[in-house]
Amino acid sequence: MAWKNWAGNQRCEPVAVERPASQDELAAVVKQAAAAGRRVKAVGAGHSFTDAALTDGVQLKLDRYGAILDVDRERNQVTVQSGISIAALNEQLFALGMAMPNLGDIAYQSISGAISTATHGTGAQLTGIAGQVVGMSIVTGDGSIVSCSADEESEVFHAARVGVGALGLISTVTLQCVPAFRLHAIEEPMRVDAVLADLDSYVDGNDHFEFFWVPHTGWALTKRNNRTDDPVGGMSRWKFFKEKILLENVAFGLVNRVGRMRPKLIPRLQRLVPSSGTTEYVAPSHKIFASPRFVKFLEMEYAVPRAAVPEALNRIRSLIDDRGFQIGFPVEVRFTAPDDIPLSTASGRPTGYLAVHVYKGMAHEPYFRGVEAIMDSLDGRPHWGKLHFQTAETLAPRYAEWDTFQAVRRRLDPEGRFTNGYTTRVLGTLD
Repeated sequence: MAWKNWAGNQRCEPVAVERPASQDELAAVVKQAAAAGRRVKAVGAGHSFTDAALTDGVQLKLDRYGAILDVDRERNQVTVQSGISIAALNEQLFALGMAMPNLGDIAYQSISGAISTATHGTGAQLTGIAGQVVGMSIVTGDGSIVSCSADEESEVFHAARVGVGALGLISTVTLQCVPAFRLHAIEEPMRVDAVLADLDSYVDGNDHFEFFWVPHTGWALTKRNNRTDDPVGGMSRWKFFKEKILLENVAFGLVNRVGRMRPKLIPRLQRLVPSSGTTEYVAPSHKIFASPRFVKFLEMEYAVPRAAVPEALNRIRSLIDDRGFQIGFPVEVRFTAPDDIPLSTASGRPTGYLAVHVYKGMAHEPYFRGVEAIMDSLDGRPHWGKLHFQTAETLAPRYAEWDTFQAVRRRLDPEGRFTNGYTTRVLGTLD
């Protein structure tokens, strides 16, 4: 029964594992668990770095629960089972002539896991994935099913789009999509100080802008993605294999393995990263948003007010220098529009995200704690699926609608059927 997440840093041994294939089976598992006094947790791809999905009770694997149930072409909406991976969903949407308007940079996660943890992407005029949800069905703590939208059970819908796994089991999700589109991508290294000096023009002047500062250097790897009617081209299969597989995964993984064995070499190795040159190509949106990721790591990500991004990054740069940290992974910086979801990391404010990573097997806590102290001073909110050291007491003041969420939680799961160590730590008890 032993289970571990993708990164291998979280493990549990549930007393039972179920693999439902229908909503009725999903509800039946919860009812049986309730009768036995057991807790329940669903897992998708296991891409959360936190202990959010761990359970000592019943584990639900959603690998048989990933179908598209309904397509509304007039409204560009689809309803899907909660276990569908974003990668599979993207391919099926593309075949239907549809697309999600914004995505993160990996697509392995289940759709329910992505929205539950406020997974986002980048784009100053676009929200994260949870902001694309227009309807849901949720299995509550007693096994009943609640359907919700802006017009039906609106209070539940308002909170449940980012539920951190604490409100119930997401059964189905209805997403607002758009007609399929292509992106013109330009990926090139720039001096990080120049990027920060003109940051607003890059963020507001592109549909999607992000950059990766390479520690121990003055370079940033930038990505500018803009909608286009130009035909697909510029990235042959060989070039894709060379850039995205050989360089970004195989070579990068090798560099990190060397760095793990000889940490003092990391600054010298990092100076090799920005030499890849400029890449420019056009492809369907989902093929540009998400990239293959084979190198395993641990990650922390914080959301701060967009205007605080330059200060936050410059303080991380100083932290690494001052503390002598040897960091082999770039710091990723992205941007989204505000939304109105109570526990969304972008709730109520234009947001910048800064993500820090450490190669698997290397010490991460001193670096992550140092970064978190910076983010705390900037009213930072941690990504719910990535490592952090916060508690309910430290998090509650950062969310204007914290009590709104807690009221819905008490209504849907009064007996704590979906609680675990993580929800108790970051959301508090149900008392």
